[in-house]
Amino acid sequence: MDAAFKALSDATRRDILRLLKEGPLTSGEIAHHFDAAWPTVSRHLAVLRDAELVLSTRVGQQVVYELNTSVFQDVVEHLWSWMRPGGRDA
Repeated sequence: MDAAFKALSDATRRDILRLLKEGPLTSGEIAHHFDAAWPTVSRHLAVLRDAELVLSTRVGQQVVYELNTSVFQDVVEHLWSWMRPGGRDA
């Protein structure tokens, strides 16, 4: 859970997730939306992948990224638990 919150703390990574909300994209398609150098975008994608917020699949020489909605559900449930009487249940 900590990795997911750390990944979500960066605006660029949140922007990448918003792009992926529309459907899977290749790493090149994602990079095209940013002024940052390719290695910077690649590092952001690695953080999102390590946090399991995105899934990646190699298709030939391209890597396709998509949202991992099950992890988002876990994050939402974790946050929602803070709203329940009795507070946070780690």
